[in-house]
Amino acid sequence: MVREKVTISTRTLQWKCVESRADSKRLFYGRFIMSPLMKGQADTIGIAMRRGLLGELEGTCITRAKSEKIPHEFSTLAGIQESVHEILMNLKEIVLRSNLYGTCDASICVKGPGYVTAQDIILPPSVQIVDNTQHIAILTEPIDLCIGLQIERTRGYCIKSPNNFQNGSYAIDAVFMPVRNVNHSVHYYGNGNEKQEILFLEIWTNGSLTPKEALHEASRHLINLFIPFLQAEEENLHLEKSQYKGTLPLFTFHNKLAKLKKNQQEIALKYIFIDQSELTPKIYNCLKKYNIHTLSDLLNKSQEDLMKIKDLCIEDVKEILRILEIEKHFAIDFAKNQI
Repeated sequence: MVREKVTISTRTLQWKCVESRADSKRLFYGRFIMSPLMKGQADTIGIAMRRGLLGELEGTCITRAKSEKIPHEFSTLAGIQESVHEILMNLKEIVLRSNLYGTCDASICVKGPGYVTAQDIILPPSVQIVDNTQHIAILTEPIDLCIGLQIERTRGYCIKSPNNFQNGSYAIDAVFMPVRNVNHSVHYYGNGNEKQEILFLEIWTNGSLTPKEALHEASRHLINLFIPFLQAEEENLHLEKSQYKGTLPLFTFHNKLAKLKKNQQEIALKYIFIDQSELTPKIYNCLKKYNIHTLSDLLNKSQEDLMKIKDLCIEDVKEILRILEIEKHFAIDFAKNQI
């Protein structure tokens, strides 16, 4: 059981995981409570969290399959029990967990006869299969089955277009939502004007995230959406038409950091997470392993602290400082640390 406390004014808010279970490899359940809340606050938090859990979290799916031996989606292949369409539907059900950025390639190369399952997929190190027993096909004869796969990490839905055939490859419908369902309910206690609320939150996931991980990720996304409102004053943005050509600019991590420093909004640094920066996946994963999750965590580390992190070299530390533009906070002489 997990309990966390957040002090706001004279009240101490507590949240706790009161139930956690894995019904199967592809179905996790968690039940959480949060209290004490004033009248109306439980619904406010519950509705926002439900929207965040269902709409803001990213998932990883197979989005395309390719094989030169497949004439069209509804064909059948000698020596394979399933039709091509059935194989594509089975690939759609594969649940993946990853730290992937964008897309990557994977493949299946199997010689029959025998069963083809998710464990036969050759994956890059950044991607893991949640359930290796997921069925793909049955080979009834000694034939070779070779399929190229495209894997993508994003959010929401990806619906294939009617004309999805491209050079022997087929698009696959994908549901990138790792959270399958969310329920929230409100319970009341106390008397009269002192009546308070308890929020109950139920979360079901597909196994690529635990309910607790999903709750943390959704909270981070919601916090990031509200960070602009932490600015003390409105700022006029002078955009060069020649630079943006009438489109809105993409506000980078550096822009946010500069504004927060200018306005001395130190509290906001606790809510800007390092995955919003332009750090490479290697650096991000190294920092995350050492419980460096936010910009505030990173600013509290010296050069010596960063150099002690396993798998981080001097060039990685230089890259961190260059990206964050905070070299002056560390008083570094890289010449003394050349490898």
